[in-house]
Amino acid sequence: MAAQHTVEAMELPRDASSHNRTKALRVLGDYWELTKPEVNFLILVTTFAGFFLASENSSGGSKIVPIVHTLLGTLLVAAGTATLNQYIERSFDAEMRRTARRPVASGRIFPSHALWFGISLALAGDAYLALAVNLLASLLALATLLSYLFLYTPLKRKTPLCILIGAFPGAVPPLIGWAAARGRLDPEAWALYATVFLWQFPHFMAIAWMYREDYARAGYLVLPLDERRDRYVIWQCLGALLALGALSLIPTITRESSFIYSAGVFLFDLMFLYYGARFASQRSNATARRLLAASIVYLPAVFVLLMLNKK
Repeated sequence: MAAQHTVEAMELPRDASSHNRTKALRVLGDYWELTKPEVNFLILVTTFAGFFLASENSSGGSKIVPIVHTLLGTLLVAAGTATLNQYIERSFDAEMRRTARRPVASGRIFPSHALWFGISLALAGDAYLALAVNLLASLLALATLLSYLFLYTPLKRKTPLCILIGAFPGAVPPLIGWAAARGRLDPEAWALYATVFLWQFPHFMAIAWMYREDYARAGYLVLPLDERRDRYVIWQCLGALLALGALSLIPTITRESSFIYSAGVFLFDLMFLYYGARFASQRSNATARRLLAASIVYLPAVFVLLMLNKK
């Protein structure tokens, strides 16, 4: 019996320590989820592409440090923005099946903790961009944060035009990358901006359709609630896709692109348009899900082709 008690006494601290480690990992996972890493991946891809396309032809080593500074600062601001967005929308997120399990909405993280975590990330990232990169990149990141949180976010409960408004800050990451490399914004930077701007419409139409009931339950007006809804979705999707295809083919038309870029972008445009047309003609969760997957493939693929096409 004495030996049994001794064994139990030895096992108790080990069990408690294991429990504490598990709890700490769970909390870290919740804070990581707050930052929306899946969204930040696309942000970093387009930021990197903007920097790469704007940078002068030089040795790869000389670009590594400024690229790292740019991506780190941008990541911190994006993570802070995502966290603050979840803080602002916590009560509405709790009413939606898609978002009810988010850390703040579900109560796993206190709202005040999320608020200060988000503020700290955003301020640290913007200050880092200002000090380690340049002022223009910092101002662009700050403008993105403020317009996303205080213009787009409240408009989601007031008008379907929120998607148009939100597309303006949503397309800024390649501008940040370009500004970081050159300290100014050239016409080519705005072409990258226009690409991301147009890409967002079919991407968000797919999301809005898949979760239309959830959005309506929480009072979000991302889609019209009357007979205009179907027409609105079709034009937002196909109109943007056609404009995006025309924009992406400009380097081919002006003979400034390689065969690899021309062939690749044509195939990706065709793929994206195909799934967009399928969704427009047969609006269902299945076609919306395929369009969403196509959009996630399309954007990084086109930016990779643009970087390969750089002379």
